[in-house]
Amino acid sequence: MVFRSAPSAIGFAVVGKKEGEGPLGSRFDVVCPDPLAGEDTWEQAESRMQQLALDGVFAKAGINAGQVDCVFGGDLLNQCTATSYAVRETSLPFLGLYGACSACAEGQLLAAAAVDAGFAERAASVASSHFCSAERQFRFPLEYGGQRAPTAQWTATAAGAFLFSAHGKPPYAVSALPGRIVDMGVTDMANMGAAMAPAAADTLCRFFRASGLKPADCSAVVTGDLGFVGSELLAELMNEEGFDLADRHFDCGAMLYDRERQDVHAGGSGAGCSAAVTAAHFLPALARGEARRVVFAATGALMSPLRVNQGDTIPAIAHLVCFEG
Repeated sequence: MVFRSAPSAIGFAVVGKKEGEGPLGSRFDVVCPDPLAGEDTWEQAESRMQQLALDGVFAKAGINAGQVDCVFGGDLLNQCTATSYAVRETSLPFLGLYGACSACAEGQLLAAAAVDAGFAERAASVASSHFCSAERQFRFPLEYGGQRAPTAQWTATAAGAFLFSAHGKPPYAVSALPGRIVDMGVTDMANMGAAMAPAAADTLCRFFRASGLKPADCSAVVTGDLGFVGSELLAELMNEEGFDLADRHFDCGAMLYDRERQDVHAGGSGAGCSAAVTAAHFLPALARGEARRVVFAATGALMSPLRVNQGDTIPAIAHLVCFEG
């Protein structure tokens, strides 16, 4: 998908205390020291973080919510409740998405497409995750104290919002590629990197072949969030297809935390992980002229604990958006 008008893009990132203590801590717009964000439950806290992100990106653009035509958004929870309860405060037209950890790029792709097609002058996207709410839904209650496997990733407590506009400054969304569901038979819910890496490779290879670009033509090829295990697998899969990522590859799950100092095992994950890192690190680098082209492919493990416990495998997907300065 080539965006002829190249919609302008800006982002706003809200993270939790652990994320704020990581290597990128100073770059996030808001750090919430309280995991409840002043609310009564973790689910309410995740919605509150989305509200802060949306309000923040609107303020950064110098507009109010009434000047936005629609919002695309999603999270990891059943029925996308974190997003639905957050966006209800805006009274804006809302299209809810579920792409697991790929929700950030999926929302960006659709918001940019809506602006480019002329259906919206301004469109927003938002994505989030919360360690406590995700653990309750996908694994065990925190009180259970279950031991985490070495391949397991830490779900980020974070939210990122993006505003795409027909009139604005760089960076610009210039193209995008919807992902295909790829299932290589992985059944281990504690190894999402292995499940998602083939989907990332599929999307990236299709993008480079269709666009005529090479990894060397990009300032960064960003994935979110394969973590350390999935990133190694991605490099192997891309090399097999003739694409050497070399020093161009960066993974949001590997960047968000200090692996030596913070106990996150195989890195970060969650829809909020790539949303916060993209909003706080990569888009500002493009805006400052420190990067020329960033290819962002957010990955998602479309897993259901029920289906996996019934013996099914874990399908995965990766949606891609290309930004230029």
